[in-house]
Amino acid sequence: MEAVLLVLLSAVTNVFTGLLPDGWKWAHNLLWMGVSFGVLAVLTIVIGLVRQRRELQTPAASVPPVGSRSVTAGSISGIVSTGDGATITQYAAPAAPPPPAAPPPPAEVPAPDGLVNVAVAPGVFVGRGAQFKQLDDVLAEPGTAVVQAVHGLGGVGKSTLAARWAWQHRDRYRPVWWIDADTTAGIDAGLVELATALQTELPGGLSLEVLRERALQWLASHDGWLLVLDNVNDPGDVARLLARVGTGRVLVTSRRATGWAGIATAIALDVLDLDDAVEAMRLILASSGRDRDADGLEQVCRELGCLPLAVEQAAAYLAETGQSTGAYLQLLKQYPATMFAHGGEGAGERTIARIWRVTLNQLTDTPLAGDILRILAWYAPDAIPRILLDGLADPATTARAIGRLAAYSMITADEDTVSVHRLVQAVARIPDPDDPHRQPHDIRTARSRAIAQMQAAIPDDWRTPQNWPAWRVMTPHIEALAQHNRNHTEPDAAASLLYNQAANFLHDQGVISRAIPLYEQALADRRRVLGDEHPDTLTSVNNLAGAYETAGDLGRAIPLFEQALADCRRVLGDDHPNTLTSVNNLAAACQAAGDLGRAIPLFERALADRRRVLGDEHPQTLTSVNNLAYAYRAAGDLGRAIPLYEQALADCRRVLGDDHPQTLASVNNLAYAYRAAGDLGRAIPLCEQALADCRRVLGDEHPDTLTSVNNLAYAYRAAGDLDRAIPLYEQALADRRRVLGDDHPNTLTSVNNLAGAYETAGDLGRAIPLFEQALAGCRRVLGYDHPTTRVVQKNLASVLKR
Repeated sequence: MEAVLLVLLSAVTNVFTGLLPDGWKWAHNLLWMGVSFGVLAVLTIVIGLVRQRRELQTPAASVPPVGSRSVTAGSISGIVSTGDGATITQYAAPAAPPPPAAPPPPAEVPAPDGLVNVAVAPGVFVGRGAQFKQLDDVLAEPGTAVVQAVHGLGGVGKSTLAARWAWQHRDRYRPVWWIDADTTAGIDAGLVELATALQTELPGGLSLEVLRERALQWLASHDGWLLVLDNVNDPGDVARLLARVGTGRVLVTSRRATGWAGIATAIALDVLDLDDAVEAMRLILASSGRDRDADGLEQVCRELGCLPLAVEQAAAYLAETGQSTGAYLQLLKQYPATMFAHGGEGAGERTIARIWRVTLNQLTDTPLAGDILRILAWYAPDAIPRILLDGLADPATTARAIGRLAAYSMITADEDTVSVHRLVQAVARIPDPDDPHRQPHDIRTARSRAIAQMQAAIPDDWRTPQNWPAWRVMTPHIEALAQHNRNHTEPDAAASLLYNQAANFLHDQGVISRAIPLYEQALADRRRVLGDEHPDTLTSVNNLAGAYETAGDLGRAIPLFEQALADCRRVLGDDHPNTLTSVNNLAAACQAAGDLGRAIPLFERALADRRRVLGDEHPQTLTSVNNLAYAYRAAGDLGRAIPLYEQALADCRRVLGDDHPQTLASVNNLAYAYRAAGDLGRAIPLCEQALADCRRVLGDEHPDTLTSVNNLAYAYRAAGDLDRAIPLYEQALADRRRVLGDDHPNTLTSVNNLAGAYETAGDLGRAIPLFEQALAGCRRVLGYDHPTTRVVQKNLASVLKR
């Protein structure tokens, strides 16, 4: 750019000097030199300022990354007032583009025709007439959501029965939706998929929590649907779901025979009758053009205990190989059903282990088949993306191995995904020195490859909304990997990075209950592999502390933040950006615990150090100005809080721009401080401006916009204008319920705030039930000792005394 301007400058000066008298042409050189140096000096300054401004406006993580691709999630890099003492986290993120039009509420979304995601595996299906009749009888009953639980041991055919019944009734119910429900994460993932299937035009940037809530609201406001929850391990998961849904039909499969009282009508499913097992084998063989004597098939079925999964796999083996039943029985006898040291599925697992060995012996000409099974064993059993098998071999070889495994009924496969029965996975993860297909070294290698395949497949940045759909698909498989690795004697540093990345995604999405176990696993593995002082370990300590703080568990958060700060000072030094962030995080946790005597000096130190190390205009320095102001305000020191808030807002506008989310937050914060000082003449216009700007920049349903609605309502209430305050509080509560869900802490805050407004208006008949509802919700979600719970409890006690 400088060179181009010099050329233009030369042309201009040449024209100018061309007009000079001949005796003055000597001035040309002086003129050129003087003007050139002047312009270049000004140009250098301008370009430097522009570049500096661009760098300051670049999105910054709350803590710079440490270690290979590892990220520190600073739990509080900026505190934004939400009214009545609540806070939300505000990151230094770029201004959001104008949002698309808000989607209609779930109650107004009809069920699309033919919405069925139940997959019925090809093959024969025999028997089970009595169980079909029980399902027909119970699920035909009218009333609220009717629940039926089919229980039995692994491999007995619970999922097959549920899928067949649901498929037969697909024209009766809209939609028919299948969810892999062995974990809470699986249920949440299934609800998220339901929300997007019900309304394919939903914006791609909606979070997991918002999508899950939309699905629950849809189920609560519609009837005529069928939900299949497959392989439920905890009946409590079903009970929690039923508390939210309305009239519909829920079919559950589970290994659990107990715990269903008051939740579901239980149906026991046993192994097949001998005649049905023989008939199933005969039909499978007949469909492939094979035929065997009935006596031989009966002997095989007896040897396998008539377990449906084993019968299917044995029949597939006979169909593929053409062997006689006698020869197959001889093979089975070579591998007695000995008990595994690790326990597991008992008889079902031992039976499948025998078939596994016989089948893989037959597939020795396709060695990749065994590798694939051992790798798939570490993921969730269903809907495993095929991209997780990319690179194991050339595409043709991989496709052939998958095809052969499917032919032997070891997996099921479609165009994009593969699925493996849980029993087959369990066998594949258990080393057996006597089994050439389950050698300890091969299983360890498969585990490492499963981790590497996942690491190669996940998107780089979990913050980018365009990557969220891929993260939604991959996260349940990372959670399964963590579960399988929990007691592994050889933790893997690469796996801990996966757990940390998935936990960061879930934390940012507001699904803290799923994030915490992954953070805990990442920290435990990093301590064992890397040591306590490795930068990645320090990252994990901070991340877990931040997750505990988000969950309101300050008793565990503060000691971890203290540990993180001490370790950062010792390992990284006092001036390292991670150390400065650790000071800020500890201060925020202390403030959340009400310990302002400790929080304020820490915030003051964080601000002074960031100014010295990062400079006055660094986004993290601006965050520290805001945080210290917030702490002063919480202490009632408005004389120091308000000037800092004014400085924070002016600096954010100058450095980040008027529409940056951090600037919008600063407008809200200053308005809140004015209101606290009783200066409603300045507070209310700022609150109105904050709401208008948030709606324009972030959209009506962004959590910060909902916060601004709440704050404006609070300002009107403080001014005694209940005619404008109460409708806004009602709107804030309705929107938060719709967008965030009934159990989100901000929603509980809105319930409390609306109750307080009704109390101010003298309408105790509406105030008291809302206070009671807020208190029950806070106790259930946050716990009895959470600061918000204590505030709501005091509010209820006060109004009951009136």
